[in-house]
Amino acid sequence: MGKRRSSRELSLKFLYQVEFDDEDIEGQIDRFIEGNRYQPEVSEYLRQLVTTVRSHMKEIDSLIEKFSQHWTLDRMTLIDRNILRLGVCELLHISDVPAKVAINEAVDIAKRYGSEESPDFINGILDKIYKEGRKDLAHPPI
Repeated sequence: MGKRRSSRELSLKFLYQVEFDDEDIEGQIDRFIEGNRYQPEVSEYLRQLVTTVRSHMKEIDSLIEKFSQHWTLDRMTLIDRNILRLGVCELLHISDVPAKVAINEAVDIAKRYGSEESPDFINGILDKIYKEGRKDLAHPPI
């Protein structure tokens, strides 16, 4: 498994964990990393993903709800919700990850950790967010 895939999966586990206790996120990240011996690149990308998701949570959650027709965040499973957050984070805020890679990685992680329906659900939402974002870039406001 690649270093970025490991970071994504660990980020998913961390985000799942903080759903139940979202106090002192920085301290929790430090303890999460210190409690395991990850390669430096894995730890660095894990930290980048988690802090970026957390700092843009309102924007990310708003986009997920906008493009997940008839679904609210609280109706989604914790796993699906956090896989989507990571995928949107990579699509919008991590410039060195191609969009197709971000979507494919999220779908692959959903196959491993989500339900039978998760991969299609996640692919559909991330694809809509990606395509809509491209339209916005193609037609900037005047």
